[in-house]
Amino acid sequence: MKRSEGKIWLNPLFLAIALFTFITHLLIINNLEFHRDELLYFSLGQHPATGYASVPPLIGWLAMAMQKLFGFTLFAVRLMPALVGGIMILMVASLAKELGGSDYASLLAVTGLSVSTFFMRTYTLFQPVFMEIFLWTICIYLILRYINTEKDQFLIMFGITAGIALLNKYLAGLLFAGLIVIIPFTVHRSVFRKKNFLIAILTGFVIFLPNLLWQIRKGFPVFRHMSELYDTQLVHMDAPLFLREQLLMPFTGSILTLAGIIFLFRKEAGKFRFLGFLSVFVIAGLLFLKGKSYYTLGVFPLLIAAGAVAYDRLIKRGWVRIMLPLLLVLLTIPVIPMGMPIMDREGLKEYFRGLEETLGLTEGRRFEDGSIHTLPQDYADMIGWEELTSVTAQAYQSVSDKKSCFIYCENYGQAGAITVIGKKYGLPEAVCFSESFKYWFPESFSPDIKSFIYINDELGDDVKALFRKVTIMGSITDRDAREFGTTVWLCEEPVASFNSFWVERTEGIVKSR
Repeated sequence: MKRSEGKIWLNPLFLAIALFTFITHLLIINNLEFHRDELLYFSLGQHPATGYASVPPLIGWLAMAMQKLFGFTLFAVRLMPALVGGIMILMVASLAKELGGSDYASLLAVTGLSVSTFFMRTYTLFQPVFMEIFLWTICIYLILRYINTEKDQFLIMFGITAGIALLNKYLAGLLFAGLIVIIPFTVHRSVFRKKNFLIAILTGFVIFLPNLLWQIRKGFPVFRHMSELYDTQLVHMDAPLFLREQLLMPFTGSILTLAGIIFLFRKEAGKFRFLGFLSVFVIAGLLFLKGKSYYTLGVFPLLIAAGAVAYDRLIKRGWVRIMLPLLLVLLTIPVIPMGMPIMDREGLKEYFRGLEETLGLTEGRRFEDGSIHTLPQDYADMIGWEELTSVTAQAYQSVSDKKSCFIYCENYGQAGAITVIGKKYGLPEAVCFSESFKYWFPESFSPDIKSFIYINDELGDDVKALFRKVTIMGSITDRDAREFGTTVWLCEEPVASFNSFWVERTEGIVKSR
């Protein structure tokens, strides 16, 4: 395939692949329910702010926009990831072109991205990671455009994108730290003396400033969040697992990511060699910091594009050039259900059961506690929320004085379900102490509470002692759900002032928020 001088964004082939990707992700949105994390992030949209407990504000702003346009539906939640996924096809094709590849390199890069399991999963769900990969890719693309054209406008655009990236996830700071450390040792060091480079840095800082001020006002909750992550999750990360998952996340796409790292360290990469050091800086930095495996995904589109350019230059035989992308697709087809739920729930259960019966594989079905279930944890987190909300709605409708009633949830998934799915039942927003919900719960109630809907896996003794009448209204009965057994209690006839009980229980949380 000859190298085209036309723009990738106007190429009918790549536009068709991007559209196919977008439509494919839209077609599967109803195969399962909302994901636990989607319910949290979509709830943030009802409280637009310049910061949240565990994430910067961008995901909340996006959620607010989607709610205004499309309401509180699965379509509203899944539309933007699907759309950005289609744009990512064009972005990775453009990266390959900027790295010196032909149209064949762009096609191979697009294929490598499409068959990567991380891409399938990421652009199925509404989470900050789908924007993180996108914004990192734009940053790298703008760097390449600046190097190839020497036009300062790309520096300004980079500064704007960098500021937005920091409003999405603080992890982007690692990418920028790598650039600051590495570029002084390259032929591109003169960029630090450019006026527009300083303007770009200032622009990015101004864009990020509202969240920085929010962090200062709140006493930097990001550090508390990171401490909790280290104590509960990151402490369990180990180097062999981290490195192994760097190969598993792209799956067959790792044929390109590995080639990409090698290519970027070779002399033939020329003025782009520093990007190899940047990629290793990010991966090694996260390995050292015991970051989650998927934190490295921001550099994967670059590595896929670089690998495609390497194969473009290496492979000369026409039939081999045709067979390579075809082989990537054929090897990926059997494992697509691991990347995205292309079947309904029963179809997915049959697929994973078949893997165990025929190949002895329980791949993906092991939960964080080590137990093996019918579905992977991510899929189990997309089941049961409709049932929970329906039971809660029945409890709420049975209450005569709704002004003196509220709904309490123990975790953010439950609270998100009541807050998002509950819209179609007319439910009020849930009260919860988990995640950013802790910023929104009332310090007291007026009028005082007479009825209390409590959602948890068990009823606390303090709540049981406060109400004369406690009724089990129902629970999640779906055994495929990770929240199986979560119960809804209706607590009525308090023996004392609920406000007094509430103020005493929440005093510490109120002071810390």
